[in-house]
Amino acid sequence: MAGKVKTVWYCTSCGNESPKWMGRCPACGEWNTMVEQPRESRKPASGSAPVGERRRPVQLRDISAAGEARISLHNGEVDRILGGGIVPGSLVLIGGEPGIGKSTLSLQIPLHCNDLRTLYVTGEESVNQVKMRAERLGGDAGQCYIFSETLMENILSEARSMMPQLMIVDSVQTMFTETLDSAPGSVSQIKEVAAQLLRFAKETGVPVILIGHITKDGFIAGPKILEHIVDVVLQFEGENRGSYRILRSIKNRFGSTSELAVFEMTGQGLREVSNPSELLIPMHEQGLSGTAVSAMLDGSRPFLFEVQALVSSAAYGTAQRSATGFDVRRLNMLLAVLERRAGFHLSAKDVFLNMAGGLRVSDPACDLAVICAVLSSNFDFAIPSDVCFAGEVGLSGEIRPVGQTDRRIAEAARLGFRKVFVSSFSSFDKKSAEGIQVVKVADVPALVKALFKS
Repeated sequence: MAGKVKTVWYCTSCGNESPKWMGRCPACGEWNTMVEQPRESRKPASGSAPVGERRRPVQLRDISAAGEARISLHNGEVDRILGGGIVPGSLVLIGGEPGIGKSTLSLQIPLHCNDLRTLYVTGEESVNQVKMRAERLGGDAGQCYIFSETLMENILSEARSMMPQLMIVDSVQTMFTETLDSAPGSVSQIKEVAAQLLRFAKETGVPVILIGHITKDGFIAGPKILEHIVDVVLQFEGENRGSYRILRSIKNRFGSTSELAVFEMTGQGLREVSNPSELLIPMHEQGLSGTAVSAMLDGSRPFLFEVQALVSSAAYGTAQRSATGFDVRRLNMLLAVLERRAGFHLSAKDVFLNMAGGLRVSDPACDLAVICAVLSSNFDFAIPSDVCFAGEVGLSGEIRPVGQTDRRIAEAARLGFRKVFVSSFSSFDKKSAEGIQVVKVADVPALVKALFKS
C-alpha cells in the first residue's frame, strides 16, 4: 500500500514554506495566499551541468570591471531603459498582460541584432508559429536560433554547447525541471527554473531575458521571490485596445529605475516613440473647448499630453463621474474643490475625463490640467493650444508645486508652447524658461482669473 503523500503549504506571494495552512503568511504578511502542494522530492537531473572549479574570495580593489561592457540590443528605447544596454551575465524579467507585446518585443530584439547570436527558447509556441510571427515583424533572422522546449535540463545543455551571446526564454511559467515532481507554473518550479537560469547566466556571462505573465492584480505571476532573484524587472503597461505601450523599469541593479520607454503597436510590431510629446499633444483644430495640456513627468522623463473633459447636464437625475486613465476618486476630489473653494456648481452635471493616447496617469501635476479642462468644457471656452499646466491642487484650493519644474518648463519650451501655468511657490532655473512665459498662480480662483478672464 502506497504511503500517504506528504504536502506542504507555499505562499504564492513570497514563496515561504509552511507545514500547515495559515490565514496570513508569517514572512510577507499577505492574507489568503497559502496553497497546498506535494512536498518536493529532489532527484538528480539526467543532464545536469558539471560542478565548476571551487572559487576563492577576491579583494574588491583587484576586480576589473573593464570587461563588463554593455551589449547593445539595437533598440534605442530598450537600451536606454536598461542603462545603456544589457549587462553580460544579467537576468532580465519582462512582465505584462496577455497581448500587450512581451513576445513581440522579445522576438524583435534578435531580429534586429544581426551581430548577436541569440537562442530563442519558446515554451508556448511551435517553431512554425514563431516563424510566422517573425515574417510579420521583418528583420534579419540569420543569427536567431529557435528552440521549442520546456525541460530546463535540455535547454541548459543546448545553451552550454551552443554558447549564444543572448538567450531569451518565453515564458518562465511554462518551463520545468525534472529535479522536482510538481507541475510547470507551480511556485517551486518557477523558483527552481529562475535559480538555474541565474546560475547559468552568472557562470557563462550570457545575458538571459525571461518573459513572465502577470496576475489579475497586475503583479508578476509566481512567488515574489522571483523578482528578487532577477537583476532587472521591466513591466509593460497600456491598454490592449490602444496603440501605445509603456515599458517601465521596476527594478534595475545596473541602472536607474526612474526610466520608461514608449512604444506604438503597429502591424509590423512595436515601433519606438523617441518623443512621445509630439504624439500626445492636441491633434485637432484650435477653438475646441474641454481640452488642456499637462506637463507630466513619469520617472525622469518629461512629456506633454492632452487632457480631455466633457461636462454636460445630468440626463438621468444622478450625475455621472467617469475617468479613463485617471483615478476617478481624485477626479471627485478635484470637483469637490471646485465647488467648495471656487464656487462652481458641478454636482448636477455629468463629468467625463479622458487621458489622450490611452495612458494611465498618476502624476499629481496633472491636477491643474484636469481642472482647466473641466472648466473649459463647462464654460465652453477654448484654452489656447500653446498653453500648458503643471501643478498639484490641494483640498483648500491652493496650487502646490511639483518636482522638477525646470524639466517640465524646458520640455514645453522645446515643443513651442508660449505659456505655462505653475504654482506661485515653484522654484526653477530661469534658463529653462527661455522662450516661454511662466505664469505663477497661488490658488484656483487666481487660476480662473488669469486664464478665463484675461
